[in-house]
Amino acid sequence: MSLMQRIRLIFGAKANKALDRAEDPNETLDYSYQKMLEMQTKVRRGVADVATSRKRLELQMKQLQQGSDKLTDQAQQALAQGREDLAREALTRKSGIAGQLSDLQAQHAQLQGEEEKLTLASQRLQSKIEAFRTKKETLKATYNAAKAQTQVTEAFSGISEEMGDVGLAVERAEDRTAQMQARAGAVDELIASGALDDRLSLGSGGDDIDRELAALSSTSDVEAELARMKAVTGGSAPQAIDAAGPAEVQSQAQPQAQQSPEPLEPRPDRSES
Repeated sequence: MSLMQRIRLIFGAKANKALDRAEDPNETLDYSYQKMLEMQTKVRRGVADVATSRKRLELQMKQLQQGSDKLTDQAQQALAQGREDLAREALTRKSGIAGQLSDLQAQHAQLQGEEEKLTLASQRLQSKIEAFRTKKETLKATYNAAKAQTQVTEAFSGISEEMGDVGLAVERAEDRTAQMQARAGAVDELIASGALDDRLSLGSGGDDIDRELAALSSTSDVEAELARMKAVTGGSAPQAIDAAGPAEVQSQAQPQAQQSPEPLEPRPDRSES
């Protein structure tokens, strides 16, 4: 098979498939019925044209027949008056009219036969159109019922395009709901375990390491203050200070800190006096 033959075959197959998808039996039946009606109109118009021609020939034949009868009377009158020459001329003309009349009669018979055929064809076509119209409506009703049944069956089975889209939307909604539920459960677990609170308190208190460093710094400050107080009191009551709490130590240390010695005024120089 040549390349062009394969191309024609491929394009023909694709065109046929596209036409099958685009074809609607209802539209095809209505179009066929419309074409049959148009054909019937043409046949009826043909019958009318043939009948008109036949009627025209009949009028011509009637006129010729009247002319032939008139020439016959004129020939008789000419013979009665002894004008044989005029009678011969009238009969000659009558003979010519007879030839024309014979031709018109033949054409009239032919047209009459054509008219009868067309009339019979129009009647048969009318019968076919009526039968086709009944069959068309039956086929359309059957096709529409089968189409509706197919759509309902596909909808129930979930294989139709519309129901497939609905099914996908439901699945996406279920997945989204499950994801949100899982996220909510994870947040609840983090809150219950305290991990989320620690994360939220980063801006104010820091993490565990920051709190331990702050505690060590506070302990160092307490020890330094305690050592300073011991140095001031001369180490007289270390046990009492150790037994007391940090609050009592601070309360005792504050009065001593407040009783600071007054500064000595400078003595006047006697040499200057």
